[in-house]
Amino acid sequence: MELLGIDIGASNLKAGRVLNGCIEAKSYKRVDREATSNKTLQDLFSCIDQVINKNIRRIGVGVPAVVDPDTGVVYDVQNIPAWKEIPLKDLIEDRYGLPVFINNDANCFAIGEKIFGKGKNLKNFIGLSLGTGIGMGVIINNKLYNGVLCGAGEIGMITYKDSIIEKYAGSFFFTENYDLTAEKMSTLAEQGNESALNAFKEYGNHLGEAIKNILYLYSPETIILGGSISLAYLFYERSIKSSLKSFAYQRQIENFKIEVSNLEGSAILGAAALCIENEISKS
Repeated sequence: MELLGIDIGASNLKAGRVLNGCIEAKSYKRVDREATSNKTLQDLFSCIDQVINKNIRRIGVGVPAVVDPDTGVVYDVQNIPAWKEIPLKDLIEDRYGLPVFINNDANCFAIGEKIFGKGKNLKNFIGLSLGTGIGMGVIINNKLYNGVLCGAGEIGMITYKDSIIEKYAGSFFFTENYDLTAEKMSTLAEQGNESALNAFKEYGNHLGEAIKNILYLYSPETIILGGSISLAYLFYERSIKSSLKSFAYQRQIENFKIEVSNLEGSAILGAAALCIENEISKS
């Protein structure tokens, strides 16, 4: 079954045609934060029009926002200020005449791993996306757990130190403490820069504390890391594992694993996976 996956990201609108877990064609358009609601919608349609064909049967959409997956209404899209409350499902269905499934981007990452990635053979796992912030999707008994308005798993908003976890486990940590992006810090770490290596060590300690909270809450088999900062996992893996030594229930995590996603185009694949997940949940 050919599917269309749409990712409404921080910088780009992306659409991809997906068949058997592979992206056959894709398009993108830059997000204009100053655009009106309708102009952004037309930009999205333009992006879709470039890749859709007569073989597409369903459309999945991942949005960095609060989402009602039943009605398909999205609220307060952070990177698109004009989208305060928009019936995105209805708007796309009306234009293309196809079923549309919508969820937040972190949940899309998790279900994408379940359908196409390292979560295929896992019953209970967490998808943890490490980028500008920290997003989390929860798979319980092989199914995506949404909570109310797809709000389950907002680990980044939990109080931590003088702020919230996201401030210490997202890219904010590097820009605010070292005045460099995580990507630049990773490049320096690859070159053996001591300051960068120490920064990732400290970052791993903070992320390790977040992971302990996840373990206490959900006790997953595995946490699968995604997002741009996951690419630098080698530089903070040891400090995460050091943090986990103080986890209270060591027997619980004897077989616990942290994996790094190897999906290419995971945002598009995750959105497409929503369509498959919906079919599975009906059966």
